[in-house]
Amino acid sequence: MTQADQQTQPPLVEVRDLAKLFDVSSPWLNRLVERQPRRYVHAVDGVSFDIEAGRTLALVGESGCGKSTVARLLVGLHAPTRGEVLFDGQRADWHERSARTLALRRRMQMIFQDPYASLNPRWRVREIVAEPLREHGLVRDRGELDANVDELLRAVGLSALDARRYPHQFSGGQRQRISIARALATRPAFLVCDEPTSALDVSVQAQVLNLMKDLQRERGLSYLFISHNLAVVRHVSDEVGVMYLGRLVELAPKARLFASPRHPYTRMLLDAIPDLHMSGRPRTPVQGEVPNPLQPPGGCAFHPRCPHANARCRSERPVWQSLQGIKIACHAVEEGRI
Repeated sequence: MTQADQQTQPPLVEVRDLAKLFDVSSPWLNRLVERQPRRYVHAVDGVSFDIEAGRTLALVGESGCGKSTVARLLVGLHAPTRGEVLFDGQRADWHERSARTLALRRRMQMIFQDPYASLNPRWRVREIVAEPLREHGLVRDRGELDANVDELLRAVGLSALDARRYPHQFSGGQRQRISIARALATRPAFLVCDEPTSALDVSVQAQVLNLMKDLQRERGLSYLFISHNLAVVRHVSDEVGVMYLGRLVELAPKARLFASPRHPYTRMLLDAIPDLHMSGRPRTPVQGEVPNPLQPPGGCAFHPRCPHANARCRSERPVWQSLQGIKIACHAVEEGRI
């Protein structure tokens, strides 16, 4: 698909004002005795973005910023408190049990972070990869099932003979390849990748990332890629969204975000990356601590750590808006102070 075609077609995935509230209250009797109110965490708080067909959006941020919760909301592992997800123009209502919802599920799959925990240790690889084919009724007989499994294993760089083995007989990188084969079984258009390489050795990470890029090119896949590793994000993404305390603070094309980050938090993250080119640019560790999500700061959530914060930042929540070709939520950028 050409760039012009992508611009004329609607996005494959549209996320609108997505929010998730978790109840983390103490048990009822404890609250009664200690006279405590219910307590809630805004894990995701009004997130909106689009992903075009064949493209990759990466979400980055410190641990606990809500990246993985967004991933689980998209595939229906959590029900949103507010907002909606549109896939190919259709609203994804995962609580519905209908043929339309089942068809959407086939086209949207997930690759999990830990290949040691996401594969059933009692099943052979053949059963693991074949499970989606059986569940969605995509094969007619055992011969067709075996042929599909063999093809999927070869597509991710494994042998058809590996189908007889158990997950514990493989390395971490090979297990993640099995997870990718399972995700590809239903021929999806969109994969949600929740830190798929963070549990792997660095050398193996590169192999898995290159495999994912090859599969994207061959099959026209779209990715939502969750990561805290900016080097990985730079390698795989087309656009990058930066999250902080459940909110998106900046969303921009990859090249632009890495060359000229606008939001102070994005700058802080990029300034902490080791300078392999020895350009002389100073590198500083990320300053301050993430606030308690049970008691988030008023106004801009980043203002306690921001060197550009003023009275407005402490009292007024910044609006998510388009400015000069990027999307951002920052008073200092809006006012031209940085």
